[in-house]
Amino acid sequence: MPHGPLIYRHRLPTRIAHWVWAVSLFFLLLTGLQIFNAFPSLHIGRESGFDYDNAILAIGAVETPAGLRGVTRILGAEFDTTGVLGVSRGEVRAFPAALTIPSKTSLATGRIIHFFFAWLLVGTLILWLAASALNGHLRQLVPTLADLRALPRDIADHARLRFHHAANYGALQKLAYAFVLFLALPVMILTGLSMSPGVTAALPWLPELFGGRQTARTIHFLTMLALLGFFAVHMAMIILAGPVNEMRSILTGWYRTDGVSDA
Repeated sequence: MPHGPLIYRHRLPTRIAHWVWAVSLFFLLLTGLQIFNAFPSLHIGRESGFDYDNAILAIGAVETPAGLRGVTRILGAEFDTTGVLGVSRGEVRAFPAALTIPSKTSLATGRIIHFFFAWLLVGTLILWLAASALNGHLRQLVPTLADLRALPRDIADHARLRFHHAANYGALQKLAYAFVLFLALPVMILTGLSMSPGVTAALPWLPELFGGRQTARTIHFLTMLALLGFFAVHMAMIILAGPVNEMRSILTGWYRTDGVSDA
């Protein structure tokens, strides 16, 4: 644990946005899986259906003498995923009921909740970007040449679980946060809009940015997996770097450093 001075690291807009995003992404993930269950396959291109052979992922089930068996196909390879994917509570479901909101099959309910939290996330992101541009926090997240030069050392320190508690973000932190805030979330938002008939009627060129509506849906899903990976690493780093200090920082803004503040 660090023993240096406390510094004010996270301003109020960042702390509020952090928790709004956390709640929003939780509901977006589980309602997104509910929506996926209505059409449990991912495709590349503009269209999909029986006349197309463009699926890269499909989750379903087959009837066998022993009962329903879950089957997942990835790039043509087939895997038995009974007990995990394909069958839930004795019925065909790509993702089990425990991982969807609502737990019962209800595409309409899932879409309503999904869209609510999607627009909440978009609105919060816009407000956070404006506030962070005004208070200077945005500049702290943009990797610099010095950060890139320090990246190999920062990677080595993290691999050895040597964490530096400084006022400013480290090279890996900046790259991770920049990826989420300036790449992953915008891609999630744009690909989500690309699947909306109302939006594409007004902006027919939007799905073409991603190679078609079905490709946009696939990118949307893969970006979700990338955000899940970020979340897992993020939680691991909080635990390893000192959960009390990290949680105090995102709840109150105050963060204890290793030594003299470098702000």
